[in-house]
Amino acid sequence: MVLQTNILIGIIGKTNVGKSTLFSAMTLIPVRIENRPFVTIEPNIGVGYVRSKCVHTELGLPKCDARNSICVNGIRFIPVKLIDVAGLIKDAHQGRGLGNKFLDDLRQADVLIHVVDAAGSTDEEGRPVKPGTHDPYEDVIQIEREIDLWMYSIIKRDWDKFSKTLDHLQFSEAVARLSQRLSGLSIRSVHVEKSIRELDLDKKKFSLWSDKDLFEFTVALRKISKPIIIAANKADIPEAKDLIKSLIERLKDRIIIPVSAEYELALRKASKQGLIKYISGDESFEIIDRNRLTSQQIRALEMIREFMRENHGTGVQRLLDTAVFQMLDMIVVYPVEDPNKYTDSSGAILPDALLVRRGTTAREFAYMIHTDLGEGFIYAVNAKNKNRVGADYILNHNDVIKIVSAKK
Repeated sequence: MVLQTNILIGIIGKTNVGKSTLFSAMTLIPVRIENRPFVTIEPNIGVGYVRSKCVHTELGLPKCDARNSICVNGIRFIPVKLIDVAGLIKDAHQGRGLGNKFLDDLRQADVLIHVVDAAGSTDEEGRPVKPGTHDPYEDVIQIEREIDLWMYSIIKRDWDKFSKTLDHLQFSEAVARLSQRLSGLSIRSVHVEKSIRELDLDKKKFSLWSDKDLFEFTVALRKISKPIIIAANKADIPEAKDLIKSLIERLKDRIIIPVSAEYELALRKASKQGLIKYISGDESFEIIDRNRLTSQQIRALEMIREFMRENHGTGVQRLLDTAVFQMLDMIVVYPVEDPNKYTDSSGAILPDALLVRRGTTAREFAYMIHTDLGEGFIYAVNAKNKNRVGADYILNHNDVIKIVSAKK
């Protein structure tokens, strides 16, 4: 299987909020799950899947031959890389709790899932407390500030000297130079330019930026280059309901998804054992044989079913889909060799589904498949309508594309 390595989702949060459980639910990789600080010392790396309706159903084909992804009942699950870093605490940017190391693990992340204890059952240090006694809003503000201060410390380093060199360049060249300096943070020129213009800092010489200007630039850059979606975990605990409502009211401009990582993990395990029929992201499940379950297991599954009914699922798959398709604005495109049969050179039907950024052109897509295809690009064929399209054709979600190139 070919992994979409161009997307990395970072999972962050303070200690003991259920990050490891969420990671296990997303990947079904067992990790150490305990209620104590710094259980996760090295980052966990795994593969999760985003969910999209497979184009073979739209084309009226009976099946596809998924290769780099998985197709289940007409739903295509496309792999993305996940990294779960150790719990962050206050002053992590200053190295507290090995904070700098943990933050450095996020350098290449494209989008962040911030897991908070929506039941308010852990204090700011991650220690267990009575549910409902801690406000998760404080955690959102605190952890995001730690990330901002960490990025600021990187950008601030040698800024006085570096900013003077930028003053002597054309604006586009200065943006390119600054982007190059920050490329280790997975930051691109478009992120830098947008952040500068949003704050009207393009009207100032770089060397005249105040510390306040530089910090505001950092925050804007973080929001654009590493957008954050909030996973309101432990939503199955009764005290979470009012806390989540309060969180949504106070953070109106944010995406907040109620989640029960514990319920999702239980469903995936039960499905793997053949006890239930469940596809991640579904709003319910089917018990295959009640005789194989104890009365206690049936009661637990009915509790999960009720939660899913109220929340349209467990929230875990929705997290991944929202992070990739909404926050990163990605679409799915299928490359083929034969636009009439929708097959590759070996006759496999729609074997690969690739995630690309909205706005990607046909030529850029060709380069994604292979450098030679991009360099020798002649034209592309939209397999759905059999029309030829040029290099500047903007790809659409669920396009099926044949690249014609002078180089094989």
